[in-house]
Amino acid sequence: MADRRARQRRPLSDQLARLELVNAAPERTWETSRLLAKPAAVADAQVVFDDYASDPAVAKYMTWTPHRSVDDTKEFLSRCERAWIEGSAFPWSLWYKQDGAFVGLIEVRVRACAADLGYALARRWWRQGLMSEAVTAMVEWALAQPTIYRVWATCDVDNAASARLLERVGMEREGVLRRWLVHPNLSAAPRDCLCYSIVKAG
Repeated sequence: MADRRARQRRPLSDQLARLELVNAAPERTWETSRLLAKPAAVADAQVVFDDYASDPAVAKYMTWTPHRSVDDTKEFLSRCERAWIEGSAFPWSLWYKQDGAFVGLIEVRVRACAADLGYALARRWWRQGLMSEAVTAMVEWALAQPTIYRVWATCDVDNAASARLLERVGMEREGVLRRWLVHPNLSAAPRDCLCYSIVKAG
């Protein structure tokens, strides 16, 4: 009897894959009160390079170093396009609705019962609450999915602005992930990161 039950069980990887299929893919374009989000695309490489990817202040707490040329940005955005095709991640560029200016990037990655977020703003848009709008929209989408029970994000232990943002959108600090990620603009060694999450009630 035990052997028959074992043969009937599906591998865990199959079970997780079925859970991911239950969740709807996020909309390719969406809006908040001030922002328009659309899939990150190579066509926008020049403005992304000029306003964002080449700026050391933007890259400071990121896992990438400032881009040296627009070709670096094209390569990055090409990976973003492939991620959409493969369904491995959902990266959007963010645009200010009032004048169409580029604002930043946000990405959601769905793995079975959880979704995690990454984001960064062009410097001219800091401290205006814009990324809070975008992150709130993504949290609301994720928790509306039938099998996503957890939305989480990390930030460098010294990135106070990002920590405040995550708290502002309702996430709770879970603790410190020791030696979690390399932030190459700060150190060649993995650094401690703060972990924040929000979970589905019940």
